[in-house]
Amino acid sequence: MKSGSKPTTVAQYIADIAEPKRADIAKLHALIQKTLPSFEPAVGSGMLGYGKFHYRYESGREGDTFRIALASNKTGISIYVNAVDEGGWVAEQAKDRLGRASVGKSCIRFKKLSDIDLRALIDVLRHARKVPGAGEVAGPKNPGKKAAK
Repeated sequence: MKSGSKPTTVAQYIADIAEPKRADIAKLHALIQKTLPSFEPAVGSGMLGYGKFHYRYESGREGDTFRIALASNKTGISIYVNAVDEGGWVAEQAKDRLGRASVGKSCIRFKKLSDIDLRALIDVLRHARKVPGAGEVAGPKNPGKKAAK
């Protein structure tokens, strides 16, 4: 790809990442696809997204995003899990099981793949597939987004 241009395909996104992080992102991409085969991957907002949907907040703000997103960052890797159930944010609920990761409401951050407990991550992904997201707009296969508080 040309220097300065943004990747438009999953293959381009992964190819643009330097090793050794490229291998970790490729493995995570494969894991997400295997775990969530109905969530079509795409590139958007500088990351890989899975399970595109439309959200609308009570305030009227709305847009399109992904249920799951995977990003290569300067300091590591982030996985965003935009899913909420009666216990709160799905990623945050798994905080103690995910390994050496910093976990916020919907974001799981870690330096390298070996830092994270993949069984716990798979559990999070499977659960995220089953629950609605805050801000979800009704429609077929239309998972959720973070709610405005």
